[in-house]
Amino acid sequence: MEKLRLLFQHFQSSSESVMNGVCLLLAAGTVKLYSSFDFHCPCLARYNAAYGLGLLLAPPLALFLCGLLANRQSVLMVEEWRRPKGRRHKDPGMIRYMCSSVLQRALAAPLVWILLALLDGKCFVCAFSSSVDPEKFLDFANMTSSQVQLFLAKVPCKEDELVRDSPARKAVSRYLRCLSQAIGWSITLLLIILAFLLRCLRPCFDQTAFLQRRYWSNYVDLEQKLFDETCCEHARDLAHRCVLHFFHSMQSEMRARGLRRPAGDAQHQPLDLPEPPDSKPHLRAVSSPDQVDHLLSTWYSSKPPLGLVGDPGKWRGGLSH
Repeated sequence: MEKLRLLFQHFQSSSESVMNGVCLLLAAGTVKLYSSFDFHCPCLARYNAAYGLGLLLAPPLALFLCGLLANRQSVLMVEEWRRPKGRRHKDPGMIRYMCSSVLQRALAAPLVWILLALLDGKCFVCAFSSSVDPEKFLDFANMTSSQVQLFLAKVPCKEDELVRDSPARKAVSRYLRCLSQAIGWSITLLLIILAFLLRCLRPCFDQTAFLQRRYWSNYVDLEQKLFDETCCEHARDLAHRCVLHFFHSMQSEMRARGLRRPAGDAQHQPLDLPEPPDSKPHLRAVSSPDQVDHLLSTWYSSKPPLGLVGDPGKWRGGLSH
């Protein structure tokens, strides 16, 4: 139980671990989605290719977009790329690192779908059955060109009366399925070799730049989280101050009008609300919504420099105005 608690705390504290977990969930969901999908080729010469290629490429595109949406760093990358330079310079290397990290995680689920579809072969057979060269098969020697095209379009539908017991259909289907599986296994082997080489060769190069990019990408992520938490805390304190100020003003108005609760009962004593708290330093200069808007605008347009040794008034901006 203690190990599970530590593992859960690790996933909560590490943004990269959370993204890896989301990536694995999308990949597992892709396998489940494909296994539950009921494939039916239209077996029409004009629609086979569009249907087969659509199922081969459209779901991976949707999964890729879902991977981008689920990855928090994709939004941070775009914001870091588009933000004004202000008082903090932008590091192109960090943006490239974040882009690479986002793409690697977002491409996992689409690659799983494509590999499953290629190894299964149904989409490939449906898409390219009409494109097979009939001269490679002896069974088409006695057919006209229109009959050949009609026959090839019916190859994915093994229950169709035209091709149900035909050896030619089995030969074309087997040929396309083998070709699809060969492509799928080739891509799988290529990805494994590429991952193996990256894993083995990375320690051979200088890791300084990689560690720096990784550190600052994590910094940007944590800084944004802390900024959101600070904004929520600031808004809560400001709302608390406004509510107390409202009730204090109402109490003063009731006293000015001579409205008192009946005396003689402990439950009917005059209201004694505390004064609006002015002890919070970050609220003392707030007197209008424009100042808060200016503070948020200053954070976006000119983020404070990372060299914070010195007078905070030189870099905080916003409420100091």
